[in-house]
Amino acid sequence: MADFDRTPAAPHIPAPLPLRHGPVAGLGLAALAAAPAVAALAAALGGPSPAPVGVALAGHLAGAALAVAGMRRGYPHPDLGAANLVTLARLALTAALLAPLVAPASGWAVLAVALVALTLDGADGWLARRQGRVSAFGARFDMEVDAALGLILALNAWAAGTVGAAVLLLGLPRYVFVAAGAVWPWLLAPLPDRFGRKAACVVQIAALIALQAPVVQGPVAVAILAGGAAVLGWSFGRDVLWLWRTRS
Repeated sequence: MADFDRTPAAPHIPAPLPLRHGPVAGLGLAALAAAPAVAALAAALGGPSPAPVGVALAGHLAGAALAVAGMRRGYPHPDLGAANLVTLARLALTAALLAPLVAPASGWAVLAVALVALTLDGADGWLARRQGRVSAFGARFDMEVDAALGLILALNAWAAGTVGAAVLLLGLPRYVFVAAGAVWPWLLAPLPDRFGRKAACVVQIAALIALQAPVVQGPVAVAILAGGAAVLGWSFGRDVLWLWRTRS
């Protein structure tokens, strides 16, 4: 006879990985090892005063702490993998770009650092697939670093007075999307993997990098902003439409 009085079993929630667990500890130690490089790059960008170096280090360590917390929630591989180290390097470069928001820096220097971060963006996914280290954590880590890089570059372009506050149209969409998900939870459902979304992210970052160049002003800057915003609007709009049609 079926036992109708039995309450349903609670869903199994994996226990967080311990901080001493190999990959988790490795990510934390790698982040600490990268801190001096972040400080040196921040000093090169914004000067050796405490403010630019401090804000860059704070950004790096906060981002690394979030990454470690995310890895503890679930990571299926026995070692850290090169892909996560590349993403961590991109986080370090992104954090260093906080320095020019505190102390003025050359737009060309900001552009150069951001260009390195963009170039590395294609390496982490390739390494993860090549080494068999693909994971939901790695994909999320990569996505959040992309979003942070976009926002920080937008803030740098705004601080430089290139196109005004309108440049935030290129830096805030990811965070607006997440905030909207708190109101409409169906927006937070998993999305199918699409090349167009990845291409739109590259266009977003490339447009923001171009806006760092001191020679990009006036109508050229407005055209770059408008083009990047149009591509992002198409990408996010397509995803929102798909999520709305498939909502439960």
